[in-house]
Amino acid sequence: MASEKRPAKVQRWIDLIAALLRRWSPMSFETLAREVPAYSNTAQGQDARMRMFERDKDELRALGVPIESVAGEDGLPASAYVLKSRAFYLPYVMPAADESARAQPRRPEGPGYQGLPVLAFAPDQLAMVARGAARVQQMRHAALAADAATALRKLAFDVSFSDGGAREVTIGALRENNAAILDTLDQAVRRRKIITFNYRSMERDVRAERRVRPYGLLFISSVWYLLGHDELADALRHFRVSRIGDVSINPARAKKTDFDIPRDFDLWKHAESRQAWELGDGDAITVKVKFDASRAYAVAGAELGEPATQGCRKFRVRRPDAFVRWLLSFGGAARPVSPPNVVSAWRKLARDTAKHYKKVP
Repeated sequence: MASEKRPAKVQRWIDLIAALLRRWSPMSFETLAREVPAYSNTAQGQDARMRMFERDKDELRALGVPIESVAGEDGLPASAYVLKSRAFYLPYVMPAADESARAQPRRPEGPGYQGLPVLAFAPDQLAMVARGAARVQQMRHAALAADAATALRKLAFDVSFSDGGAREVTIGALRENNAAILDTLDQAVRRRKIITFNYRSMERDVRAERRVRPYGLLFISSVWYLLGHDELADALRHFRVSRIGDVSINPARAKKTDFDIPRDFDLWKHAESRQAWELGDGDAITVKVKFDASRAYAVAGAELGEPATQGCRKFRVRRPDAFVRWLLSFGGAARPVSPPNVVSAWRKLARDTAKHYKKVP
């Protein structure tokens, strides 16, 4: 039954979009009903047909079709609808004129082009697009690489890339079978299904089974991470994909979700993190650091933290080893003051480093 209804809905959507695009002025539902066969079917009552139209309109808007409602006269509720071609169609893509040209290139004559905005690419901009697509390939995610290749093929239909090798982005094989793991994780994130996997911890260097509610995938500093709720730790954790193995998705209730992502969860905020010490599967600790304000590079480093007492800055750290190495790079202009274990680790690393360089001629 579902397979019979779907084509009918898609046909209504196409008919509705076509009817709206044929006119520049807003159309009432009564006018639309004369051009969309499903809305003029007298076998259904007026109210039922109107509800069908409202559902179609809302679903198309959710898909990104910018159908506008135009308010009626004398403050009456919205009673007419319009779909502006400039808001619906993609811009006309063309190469920009070079510096020696007297005028910008003109779009083709004829209907369908004159109402569209122009998106002109200069040669250096096309080169940047090609390099960006190549960078997407280096991210080592098969689906994203395929999307980048599709985008370049569409652009190449209207413009020419100066770099002959930039037209196609090949999908490279991933090391350590990460491609299959990423695809499985991606499915679990989309379907909101609980997953279990073996994971080798960064801190303890031991492998153990994890049961996680996957919230999203992050690509930070050329590394893929899974971000999710670790049920055993009852906390949010980052898992480095290259350390994940034997992933399995909960087979129970395959067509239903296993969990809801918290409303206050924002994947973009987590993606803003670029520091190695913030990523890991351990509990986050607060580290207070004293910076030498007389040194400009130390002041710049202090801006990564948050204000704390006694003129210190505080940092949320999951990997103390990476954090103390970063502090050591300031050459004494940044020193931890708490907690004691981080202070001790920083002092030991400083002593070991000093001993190493004393041996260097």
